Order: sequence, then structure tokens, then C-alpha cells
Amino acid sequence: MALADSARGLPNGGGVSPAAGSGAAGSGAAAAAGGWSSFPEIVELNVGGQVYVTRRCTVVSVRDSLLWRMFSQQQPSELPRDSKGRFFLDRDGFLFRYILDYLRDLQLVLPEHFPERSRLQREAEYFQLPDLARRLAQARAVAARPAALHRDGSICAEEPPPLLGYLEAEPLEGGGGGGASASAPSPTASRSPSGGPLLTPSQSLDGAGGRRSGYITIGYRGSYTIGREAQADAKFRRVARITVCGKTALAKEVFGETLNESRDPDRPPERYTARYYLKFNFLEQAFDRLSEAGFRMAACSSTGTCAFGPEQGGPAEDKIWTSYTEYVFCRD
Repeated sequence: MALADSARGLPNGGGVSPAAGSGAAGSGAAAAAGGWSSFPEIVELNVGGQVYVTRRCTVVSVRDSLLWRMFSQQQPSELPRDSKGRFFLDRDGFLFRYILDYLRDLQLVLPEHFPERSRLQREAEYFQLPDLARRLAQARAVAARPAALHRDGSICAEEPPPLLGYLEAEPLEGGGGGGASASAPSPTASRSPSGGPLLTPSQSLDGAGGRRSGYITIGYRGSYTIGREAQADAKFRRVARITVCGKTALAKEVFGETLNESRDPDRPPERYTARYYLKFNFLEQAFDRLSEAGFRMAACSSTGTCAFGPEQGGPAEDKIWTSYTEYVFCRD
């Protein structure tokens, strides 16, 4: 995946000298004595305007990588520096933090819903880190499969498909020969193979039903009127709207076609929203759907306010109570 040294070279005009290149196989100790000893133990890097301070042993932790050659087989005077004497690399300063994290412990840990996997893979290829580039390519392939299996980018079925089709089916665009089809899942597809890409929390599967864990919050506003003397029964008003907050894929999985998305159309499945509401006004119906999908109530909260409104045709006043209540459901 990495380009050859002759084709790529070093950034900003740096390069391996012919003498170092021809004798690299048998002069490792000499290079260490001549190059490494000239660098300070703590090095400062200016990567695209972002300053990083790290140990020299960190940047040379992966042998034959670009940084390893820069800081082991070259002299400090041969590397470009900025106005403050920091070693300069003309690359993406934001993404370099993940390159540096990988060099520290050789593990790939990315935030949830990380949108820059393709660009980070390009940076890994530039810095000649083939293992990191391979892991990123595998993670991108896993993340691309839901979009291939669900053309509308959503999960709207009343019952979730087995294991949601994330790992057991081949992508539609990958050709039809020799691979397992979506209708014939592999018995070992749900397992995370050793050394393979780790699933993010949003793609984690439970062991029983193959359904993703997460939270859904149900909210509604209600109001009722009580007479000043409190002699008559309270007059309840109809619940106007039941709102749904949570991850788009989970909300569509539970409520399907009863979910009104008009205020937040085309929301990606892995994004959160607080703008959905249900097409029906019965809390019990929403609770039944959540229970059937394996959710349980984890918490609830309610707030209320009171206002007075004059009665028509009389001096008496009624108390008008309004409240907002939220129920939090979770599925482990």
C-alpha cells in the first residue's frame, strides 16, 4: 500500500541519501549512532500548523516508516524546520494526532462517527504505515455495508433483520461470484476475528438477538384544567404530540412507518435527532412498541407549571396545569 522510497521520498525536499540507501541493510548501528544520537530525546513537530511534542522513540516506533527514516537515518540539519526550530511536516495537522496515537501503542482508536476515515487512510499511506492503512480500509468496508444493504440509508422494517446485515452479507457492488449472499449469512460472520477491525459502539451487536444497544427518549406535553374550588373533576386535554429523541436507526427500527420525519428528513442512520414525533397520540402504544423491541424503561422526569385563566361569563378562575414528561428507554 505504501509507495516505494524512490517514488515517495521525504516531505519538503528531504530524502534518503544514496549512501544511506545502499548501506541501510548493514549499517543500522552506524545510522543509529550518527542520526539518533543527534536528535533530542523530546522532539517538537509542526504538522501543518499544529504543534506536537513527543518522544523521539515514539516517532521511530514503526521501522521503515517515513518518520522512522527521517529521525533515524538523517541528521537534524537535513530536515526542514519552522521559524521556531521545530521539525516541520506539510501534512494535515488535525489527522496527525491519530497517527501519533497509533505510533504510541500501535492500536487504532477512533471517536464514534469519525467522518475522516478515508483521509486518515491516505495519511497512513503517506507516512508508510501499512498496518494502520489496512485497518482503516477494513473499517471503511464494514461501515459501507449498511449503505449497500439498505439503499435508502435507513432501517424501517417492523422487525430488525438478523444481525442487521452488517457483517454477514457481502456488499452489493462487490460482484456476485464466490461470496456469501445476504440471504445466506455466514455462521461465523457475527464474530470479530482476531486482529480485525473493532466495531464502534454504534455498531455493536448483542449476542442474543443481534440488535444494537442504545437509548430512546419519549417526550410529551400535557395539560389539564382544575376549577378554582376543585369541586369538579379535572378536564384533561388530549396529548398533542409524542416526540422521539435518539439515534435515527433505532427510532426507525422501533416505530417504522409510524415515525413522522417531516421536520428532520434524510437524517443519516448513525446520527442523533430530537425532531422526530409519532403519528399516533397514545403513550401506551409507544410503550408497547418499545417493549416488543426489547427496550426497558430506565428513567423518567416531569416538570409542571400552573397558570390562571378567567372563566367565560364569571369572575371565577381556573387553574390550567401544563406539564412536560420524558421517559428514557434503553436496550442493553
